[in-house]
Amino acid sequence: MQVVDHPLVAHKLTMLRDERTSSANFRALADELVTLLAYEATRDLTTEPVDATTPVGPVTGAQLATPKPLIVPILRAGLGMLDGLLRVLPMAEVGFLGLVRDETTLAPSTYAERLPDDLTGRHCLVADPMLATGGTLAAAIRYLNDRSAARVTVVCLLAAPEGIATLDVAFAGLTLPITIVTASIDERLNERGYIVPGLGDAGDRMYGLAD
Repeated sequence: MQVVDHPLVAHKLTMLRDERTSSANFRALADELVTLLAYEATRDLTTEPVDATTPVGPVTGAQLATPKPLIVPILRAGLGMLDGLLRVLPMAEVGFLGLVRDETTLAPSTYAERLPDDLTGRHCLVADPMLATGGTLAAAIRYLNDRSAARVTVVCLLAAPEGIATLDVAFAGLTLPITIVTASIDERLNERGYIVPGLGDAGDRMYGLAD
């Protein structure tokens, strides 16, 4: 678990929380914040040595190892995080996973999936704005583990203690390395499963309320 402690992260997160922030500004701020989080989320990417020649001589540097990282935004709110991650990882491939949470039971169900069948050796970066109950992200990680992902890094704007505990219990015996990178661990969940103080429903704030 990594909480990114940086003045710019705190500043942008505070603006995201503000209920007066418009959808347009919310999307822009989320994009900027995800770019900052992405630098920490990619700290464990595997590299391999590569030779290059500068204007004054040879040098041995590093390049990202193959296979390429895979970014997996959780639809729909995770789409608002995709550009921020691709800004840091333009060479990455992108898969999609549609999971929806039942507002009564809080249980997730899958309605869309577009992922490679074999993720052997792949570092997967899952983008979901809120780690609330943890059910949605647990289901996403199971998908990736079942397809032999080598490592999973979850990038979220906010996390709740209950969601972190859910993932800890769900994957206690799993050998798959899992890292969570977030801007804040908030106080708790309310009776509706929303993070408190949180920032509201990230999807609705990015894209507006669905009729």
